[in-house]
Amino acid sequence: MISIKKVGEEAIPAIHSLARSIWPIAYKNIITDEQIDYMLELMYSPTSLQQQILEKKHQFIMAYENDLPVGYSSYSIKSETEINTYRLHKLYVSVDQQRKGIATRLLNYIISDIQPTGATAIQLNVNKMNPSVLFYTAKGFTVAEEQMLDIGNGFFMDDYIMQLMC
Repeated sequence: MISIKKVGEEAIPAIHSLARSIWPIAYKNIITDEQIDYMLELMYSPTSLQQQILEKKHQFIMAYENDLPVGYSSYSIKSETEINTYRLHKLYVSVDQQRKGIATRLLNYIISDIQPTGATAIQLNVNKMNPSVLFYTAKGFTVAEEQMLDIGNGFFMDDYIMQLMC
């Protein structure tokens, strides 16, 4: 049975471990191994995850199957001037658990959590070549714009910014 819970710093080891198992498979045909390693360190080191939770106020949620972590997501208010727009920062499910509706349940949990705050939209960046573009489109997201983002070390993210009106 799948359960979803809000988590904090105590979940950093599980998030770190899941990311290290999911990313090399999810991005193998999209970006280089070197960029995968760079981005994992940039976004998933324990220090970075702690900063996201404590300083950036990203809310993490974890999907569990029988108390075993199988997916995670994070979201936050977009900015102090855009408090009705939220950002979906992460949404990942273990490769062996995909196509079971877990990503949809994570997304629905987030939408249910942000709607009472007055949220009117949720946005995310997704690599243009990522098959998950189809998932987000099926959930009602549309491409709001395109963005080429320099993330350092000679690497770029070539993304769509997708948006769902809540």
